[in-house]
Amino acid sequence: QVQLVESGGGLVQAGGSLRLSCAASGSIFSINGMGWYRQAPGKQRELVAAITRGSRTNYADSVKGRFTISRDNAKNTVYLQMNSLKPEDTAVYYCNAAITTTQAWREYDYWGQGTQVTVSS
Repeated sequence: QVQLVESGGGLVQAGGSLRLSCAASGSIFSINGMGWYRQAPGKQRELVAAITRGSRTNYADSVKGRFTISRDNAKNTVYLQMNSLKPEDTAVYYCNAAITTTQAWREYDYWGQGTQVTVSS
């Protein structure tokens, strides 16, 4: 019914930049909050950044000043611009969205499949 498809991950040197995108598609009525999470090997999944429908943002302390989350409501897409990347940013990054579908008519959390970001030192 609903798919979140991420793109933009890859390998980059420390200090470099990457831009992640996540597009939602399917039987979507509305999308509320959207966000990016990450999970490094042996660690729990953690929130990186979140954005409300009205574009209020929230960031993990570890990425403040380096990462920027944004969204395009017309395209059902959320972005994560990552600058000044560090080796400790290496993780699988997952997109999350709170979506109301035209079938269920209630809000559920949906997840993307994840995209690998690797930062070399």
